[in-house]
Amino acid sequence: MSLAKKALEQGEGILRLTPTWVPRSFCVPGRRIKLHPDDYYSFGGMRGGIDERWFASTTPAENGPLTSKNEGLSHIAFEEGGKTELFLLKDAIDELGAQIVGSRLWGQYKSWPMYSKFFDNMGPLPHHIHPSDEFGKLTNQNGKPEAYYFPPQVNNHGGDFPYTFFGIAPGTSKETILQCLKDFKKGDNKITNYSQAFRLQPGTGWDVPPGMLHAPGSLCTYEPQKASDIFAMYQSLVNEAIIPEELLWNAIPKDRWGDYELLVEMIDWDLNVNPNLMDNHYMEPRPVHHLSEMRAAGYQENWICYRSHDYSAKELTVLPGQTVVIKDAAAYGFIMMQGYGKMGVWDIETPALIRFGQLTHDEYFVTEKAAQAGVKITNHSKTDPIVMLKHFGPRNPDLVVVK
Repeated sequence: MSLAKKALEQGEGILRLTPTWVPRSFCVPGRRIKLHPDDYYSFGGMRGGIDERWFASTTPAENGPLTSKNEGLSHIAFEEGGKTELFLLKDAIDELGAQIVGSRLWGQYKSWPMYSKFFDNMGPLPHHIHPSDEFGKLTNQNGKPEAYYFPPQVNNHGGDFPYTFFGIAPGTSKETILQCLKDFKKGDNKITNYSQAFRLQPGTGWDVPPGMLHAPGSLCTYEPQKASDIFAMYQSLVNEAIIPEELLWNAIPKDRWGDYELLVEMIDWDLNVNPNLMDNHYMEPRPVHHLSEMRAAGYQENWICYRSHDYSAKELTVLPGQTVVIKDAAAYGFIMMQGYGKMGVWDIETPALIRFGQLTHDEYFVTEKAAQAGVKITNHSKTDPIVMLKHFGPRNPDLVVVK
């Protein structure tokens, strides 16, 4: 029997995942993702600090020529006979397909077509864009919509700039943005002069479709997204740090570097100049069922990402001392945010501090069959709730998308 089959059987349809850390050379870690203070530069100083942890990922990180083997890919931990073996979630899904992600997703995608992450930066990111599928094809990549949720448990401080620029100010011309891009090498190209910033609030979130310019702020962010790591940086100076010009052309074939008009084409113009961005993209939690019914049953569950067909996410809270059975129509990954207890055959717990390379019991993947049958969760604390974030793939049958 293969390791994947053994792990699936051992976990009764729930797979234990290991922490997946990702560095970014252009970022400064916000130090809120529970990694040990000595370990933020475990990939080496030239790789930059670790400011991301990826969840349920079958998507490799696009981190340039120094990217390490399997960077960004989640591993399954299988223990037998006192030994622990690690293997890729991607390999398990390639082997078992519908037994893990379900026949609906396997039939359409032959893969797990999303992942989530913590993004944890001390300062803001440059104004940048994730191209659509149409433009992603130029470099043989998927386009990337993504969503944000700001968990209170990892936002004990707001970092240097807890505001995010979104879009382009109405009335701005394409010629103005084109000139900003042509000025990229001059220092500050001042592209955020033509945008608007929104203050970020823990416990809320945003949906960011492909083609939308955005400069994420410095809250620690939970980000469900399509299975892609494509991006292009359109802002040349952030927090007095120069952005390398190659990141401007990061999503463009090398034979078209210098084609500034193509960079403007990648912007979904109507989306960006929408004067009512908050109405269409801001998200506050929405209860999955009536609050009184859920709390009487010992839990509370909210939709936290619900404006896209490409992914969705829930926040599940199990009240102290309670045992619940939670059913979902689709497979999902989850990360523990608070508390400890039992989920199916597994111990679940929220570590306070994690060493680089250490195994944990805070991240799992629930197969579609197990999700539909219902997972039994027991909160062993008399005072502390269990809180977990659950990330789902495309077109979750339980979700009514809000636009």
